[in-house]
Amino acid sequence: MSRIGTGYDVHRLTEGRKLIIGGVEIPYEKGLLGHSDADVLLHAIMDALLGAAAAGDIGLHFPDNDPAYEGASSLMLLRKVGGILTNKGYYINNIDDAREYRDGPRDSGGPGQCQGDDGGASRLHGTGRGNLRAGGLQH
Repeated sequence: MSRIGTGYDVHRLTEGRKLIIGGVEIPYEKGLLGHSDADVLLHAIMDALLGAAAAGDIGLHFPDNDPAYEGASSLMLLRKVGGILTNKGYYINNIDDAREYRDGPRDSGGPGQCQGDDGGASRLHGTGRGNLRAGGLQH
């Protein structure tokens, strides 16, 4: 049986923070405000995965008032979500994510940069089961 989850996340751009998207630091003068690293891409994916598994959301598992998650890597949080899914007997069949950037860098390197130690999510990229898209306002 297939299960589908939808995730959504938004953080305000602010001075003095690194911009992390998909586990990749993007060179930019501002970063996203949040308790953890504020990675909007991975936060939305985690919420979608947890929702599909009827396992709550990232706020339930990683509350923003818990000092243990202050500045936490969303890659580490994604690994924990993967463990939750595994313990419930689920696996990821497909992830499709679309980002809209209104006031940020126009070129973040694209989905090819979203690789590495991401809790296994990048294993979907290039398999025909994972897709990352980005768009923004036209100038």
